[in-house]
Amino acid sequence: MTLIQWAFVTGADRGVGLSLVKGLLEKGYHVFAGQYAGAEAGSELELLETACKGSLKCITLDISDADSVRKALEAVAAVTGRLDILINNGAVLGDMQATVEDELDFEEMDRVFRVNALGALRMSNGLIQPLLRSEHKLIVNISSEAGSIGSCWRNAWYAYCMSKAALNMQSQLIHNQIAPKGGKVMVVHPGHVQTYMQGKLDTAGKLTPDESAGCILELIGKRLDPGYAGEGLTLMDYAGETLPW
Repeated sequence: MTLIQWAFVTGADRGVGLSLVKGLLEKGYHVFAGQYAGAEAGSELELLETACKGSLKCITLDISDADSVRKALEAVAAVTGRLDILINNGAVLGDMQATVEDELDFEEMDRVFRVNALGALRMSNGLIQPLLRSEHKLIVNISSEAGSIGSCWRNAWYAYCMSKAALNMQSQLIHNQIAPKGGKVMVVHPGHVQTYMQGKLDTAGKLTPDESAGCILELIGKRLDPGYAGEGLTLMDYAGETLPW
């Protein structure tokens, strides 16, 4: 009997997260979709869950909150003891304007770190054993070119840039631990996507969410190929190009 392959996507309410959910379902995965806003009647994700008849399970999830993450982990454990892919996609942006010469909102920075860096770590930590029991053993951290120190050009975006740099370091630490056990980690910049991270649709984005997610899923497919011969952990963009750490 063929084993069901399970994936978990955080930040699945809309944008790249929702597109990743749809793409994984098309590839035959059963998917847990973490919804920050919770179930919303008539939303695309809720309608998709109804149509999928069991292959999609939506879970209310605030990755910055320990209790919310605990309940999500319990929901996963009630269904399966294995998880093939975890995609840590959930993130928030924070202030993009204030420089070191301005008044900085440290409470907001703390919130951004709790989502973008610690939220991903909560999920990876909580699901590491189901992941290591699976076939794929893959963690995908959706990072950003904004987290690259080597190519940094900004003088602001403190919370977002710093939290994504922390996510990159987190990815390397996890890789060091699980690679000897067959575990895999990917760190991907999804590109400039037309999303609502700024509170309104960023129409200047080069990619639609479906285009970005499609490229990311192609990269995942290559990484899961038994004949994969790529280099060690790198920060890469949606097209597979390596970016400076």
